[in-house]
Amino acid sequence: MKQEQDAALVAAVAADPRYRALVARRARLGWWLSAVIFVAFVAYLLLIAFDKALLGAPIGDGVTSIGIPIGLGLILLAIALTGLYVAHANRHHDAQMAHILKDHRA
Repeated sequence: MKQEQDAALVAAVAADPRYRALVARRARLGWWLSAVIFVAFVAYLLLIAFDKALLGAPIGDGVTSIGIPIGLGLILLAIALTGLYVAHANRHHDAQMAHILKDHRA
């Protein structure tokens, strides 16, 4: 009985145009953020491939090269984009999904 109710709820929500729009918006955001990190990572790999001297250049008089903060920046960018997605999903997507479920009496 419970499984039949759950299946009916899933079918009703899946057929809801608001849910389809929510899924499309969520996917579009995910793809845009993925594209940003992909472009940044490919740019870093191209620097490694074609300008090793730039990445190996020391910062000031120290032994740390420019490649270290650039690589760290790439990691921080990935973390920031993940945080951006989570914050956006918590603020917008979860609320919209709650409304859809409420309208379907879940």
